[in-house]
Amino acid sequence: QAWEQAPVVPALNGQKIRMAGFLVRLEGDEKHIREFLLVPYFGACIHVPPPPANQVVHVIPAQPVLVGPDMGAVWVSGTLSLAASKTDLGDAGYRISAVKVEPYTGD
Repeated sequence: QAWEQAPVVPALNGQKIRMAGFLVRLEGDEKHIREFLLVPYFGACIHVPPPPANQVVHVIPAQPVLVGPDMGAVWVSGTLSLAASKTDLGDAGYRISAVKVEPYTGD
């Protein structure tokens, strides 16, 4: 229960950010992802217990994300908001209405 109620950082609300992480598909088809969780490590929420909610971001891209052959880490750019959400794969403490989702390049 404490895991689900991990504190978020109020100062981040409304901030324009660029954040890297791994995506966990919530909605989409075999070619596109329309909604996903951004998590801090590969396999989070699927093969192991999910991270605490304050380490998970619910992402709603402006445009569906094209699924590539290697869906590794991604960069997500947009405005971060404090918005708790519960899914079957894990809870999120933040939401981004993403302007841009692109492959992670290490920069």
